[in-house]
Amino acid sequence: MVEYFVRRLLLTIPTFLGSTFVVFLVVQLAPGGPLEQQIQALKRGGETAGAGLVGEQALPKDAIEELKRFYGFDKPIWQRYLIWLGVMKREAKSYRITPGKPRLVGDNERLILVPMGKSFALRNADDPSKPVGNWQWRQENDPETGAIRYRVYREAYSGIFTGDFGRSYRFRKPVMELIAERLPVSIQFGIISFVLSYAISVYLGVQKALRHNTPFDFATSSAVFMTYSIPGWAIGAVLLVLLATDRFFPIFPLGGFEDPLYAELTFFEKIWDRAYHFVLPTIAYTAGSFALLTMLMKNSLIDTLSSDYIRTAFAKGIREQRVIWLHAMRNSIIPITANIGYVIGIFFAGSYLIERVFDIQGIGQLSFEALVARDYPIVFAFTVISVVVSLIGSILSDLALAVIDPRIRFK
Repeated sequence: MVEYFVRRLLLTIPTFLGSTFVVFLVVQLAPGGPLEQQIQALKRGGETAGAGLVGEQALPKDAIEELKRFYGFDKPIWQRYLIWLGVMKREAKSYRITPGKPRLVGDNERLILVPMGKSFALRNADDPSKPVGNWQWRQENDPETGAIRYRVYREAYSGIFTGDFGRSYRFRKPVMELIAERLPVSIQFGIISFVLSYAISVYLGVQKALRHNTPFDFATSSAVFMTYSIPGWAIGAVLLVLLATDRFFPIFPLGGFEDPLYAELTFFEKIWDRAYHFVLPTIAYTAGSFALLTMLMKNSLIDTLSSDYIRTAFAKGIREQRVIWLHAMRNSIIPITANIGYVIGIFFAGSYLIERVFDIQGIGQLSFEALVARDYPIVFAFTVISVVVSLIGSILSDLALAVIDPRIRFK
């Protein structure tokens, strides 16, 4: 079994690379990205300023080349992907430079290109004997005139494997900082919804199996199938209208996950305030998965109760509760255990539609806003989180199956 899980762990590597590359490719090739948005914004700015320029004339080719370099679109798609992963160096800093003239390149460091025969040498302008570190220079051609120009640059590894997810184009902040601010909110909803879904669905599924074809079974099945057929965000919107507006029963808040004066509350008041705000979003979170898990639990227990070993246990006079909860349950929970990885992926990656309905500033809504605004660094970071959580959940499902059912041996 150890060998199996080692193979599964190794298999996650190509799975992760394949999944992220597909998303990276689709997002990078989709029109309306940050480069196009910035070009259009600069064009509108030039026209507003009365420059009398329209169309492509509003932005020189040289400026477009600089924008492409800034956003990384001056390289092939496969190089962009490798740079994003952090396995290929990128230009961390880049400046134009004129030979013979000092150029300030940051941190009060000045560089100069000194003629050396037919070529040039890069030197520190203030102290020629001082090393220039990993600064390099290269020769380029002007895209408009074809004239020769020069650039100094410094390369560095900067990608997700180095822990750098880049900076948000919209918020102008590091992506990991934005995620760290919002991820705890989504995790809270995820853990609460995960526990409630399994606790309620297991108990209700058992009761439905024991009362099969009774009025209780028919009534609960109707409710279960209704919740399964309606998306969680739609259920959340209905709950907001019914239980959060003055038109019906204004019991719960209209949105958010805490009171504006949350920081001033006492410890127990904070707990109550969070619980008060979490009621409706948690119901919306658990609705879909709860219905699926309930029916899986019911059908699995019904099949198990018809097994020979269960009839033998009843024939020996073993108490009904012991037979059901000790003997039958162990095999009955196998199907919902196999589904645990899928459920974990949904809960912990966040649901952007539900968070948007309830105006919850979680990672789901952050990714939704980033997708609309073409904020690539956030979109790619969310992709990484979703893929990693799904892969880990799949492995946990196999591990849970092996723990619950000793007959299962992965080879």
